[in-house]
Amino acid sequence: MSRLADKVCVITGAGGGMGADAAALFADEGALVVVADVDGAAAEKVAAEVGGLAVEVDVSDEASVHALFEECDAELGAPTLLANIAGIGSTTNAVDTELDEWERVFAVNARGTFLCCKHAIPRMQAAAGGSIVNMASVAGMVGLRNRAAYCSSKGAVIALTRALALDHVADGIRVNCICPGTVDSPWVRRLVGDAGETIEALVARQPLGRLGTPEEIAAAVLFVASDAAAFMTGSTLVIDGGITAG
Repeated sequence: MSRLADKVCVITGAGGGMGADAAALFADEGALVVVADVDGAAAEKVAAEVGGLAVEVDVSDEASVHALFEECDAELGAPTLLANIAGIGSTTNAVDTELDEWERVFAVNARGTFLCCKHAIPRMQAAAGGSIVNMASVAGMVGLRNRAAYCSSKGAVIALTRALALDHVADGIRVNCICPGTVDSPWVRRLVGDAGETIEALVARQPLGRLGTPEEIAAAVLFVASDAAAFMTGSTLVIDGGITAG
């Protein structure tokens, strides 16, 4: 039996990478998927592939997030699953980080996660339950060089996840987060280029000797969102190839 049969799920950042892979997995498990992304054309492409609803959204803007959930309500019904995968990176230390860059990273990674949770939770309360999966990072758990804004924003996502889990456990709403390590994705490859690093150097730092894949992270999102993880809330699921083991 499909694990998510007829459940309505909003996935942000679903226009590519692990978000698109999550959309495909959720659809395969029977979910009615809202493919939400700041790139409307990318969202349309993925939605066509998975049979979902495409919505263009800027998660850092509350009016845009409000419109996302209103459209979901109108087209598919109120969501009881939310995967906050939208995010951006940064490759500078604190001294070299411009204030505009700092604020933009927080706007997408932290504020965006907060706004989507804020608008999803009342719908889940009305449905007597739901599940939220936030995309954090091992960068929110350990320090990484030249990632000041990114580390800080992902640490905020972890803290927000724990607070929401306690605030809404009585509502039957589970809130968890995924903490990936380095994943081999176009997004990571762009950041590596911006930082003057190489994929080979990143691989050399991995105890498992390779990078993660978007498919592996998407599979973790599906597990945490589903009833298979019914005893999890306020948790951080680390999938990092051993980086945080040392």
